[in-house]
Amino acid sequence: MYEQFYGLRAKPFSLAPDPGFLYLARRHQHALTMLEYVLGDASGFALITGEVGCGKTTVVRHVLERVDLVLNVGFVTNTHKGFGPLLPWILEALRIGGAADSQSEQYRRLVEHASREYSAGRRLVLVIDEAQNLGIVGLEELRVLSNINEGQHTMIQTILIGQPELRTLLRRRSLRQFAQRIAMEYHLEALQPEETHSYIAHRLGVAGGSSRLFSPAACTAVHDCTGGVPRLINIVCDTALVYGFADQKPAIDVEIIEQVLADRSGVLPLKRAADVDSTALA
Repeated sequence: MYEQFYGLRAKPFSLAPDPGFLYLARRHQHALTMLEYVLGDASGFALITGEVGCGKTTVVRHVLERVDLVLNVGFVTNTHKGFGPLLPWILEALRIGGAADSQSEQYRRLVEHASREYSAGRRLVLVIDEAQNLGIVGLEELRVLSNINEGQHTMIQTILIGQPELRTLLRRRSLRQFAQRIAMEYHLEALQPEETHSYIAHRLGVAGGSSRLFSPAACTAVHDCTGGVPRLINIVCDTALVYGFADQKPAIDVEIIEQVLADRSGVLPLKRAADVDSTALA
């Protein structure tokens, strides 16, 4: 809708995780480096946690695309409280047939597939998103499956992505064996004010637009109302571009951000325009 008006090749603030738009704040860079290390070392589980919308999945996808390894990656992304046994979902994620077989047959198929991939020099990597929904039973099943190995070499490596409650769950005594197998853990936090400014400019630049399309005061207002959570920043900025286009404004100023807040603060966890520090809007 607004792309041509603002000279953009694509929407810069899409909600879909897109590694091509990844902005590496300091903690995101740390998480990326640690993930690269643990994948290269092929040791244990990797754990990435953070609040909703902090960019956990985008960081993981970015690492998997750029790492210099031959990987066969399976994503389990639809976990929920009534998820049931994990093994059939793993078979589906790794594109292994036989999900309707007995549990023992499913396990045999997984072991055979992992062995073939290992012999061919390919690494199996399983990514579990929203892993806090697996609960104790699901995490224990995952621990048992991690015993599939070739001598001292792990044939299936697992990356867990979850919200902060996943860390709380893993501290339970009943999961201490699982916790001891976590080779790398990192918690992503929201962006700092200056990082929010850079984040907005970065995404605009990647989309082919001017990095100064949002005024400095508008960027500050975006940070104040979102707390630096990337997904919320995307929602506010995308809506602001729609509003700016509707009003035929060549740039996004504070007044547009205030209008977005007035219209979107009913459901989204945003600070209302009246709650934003007036000094930030000067």
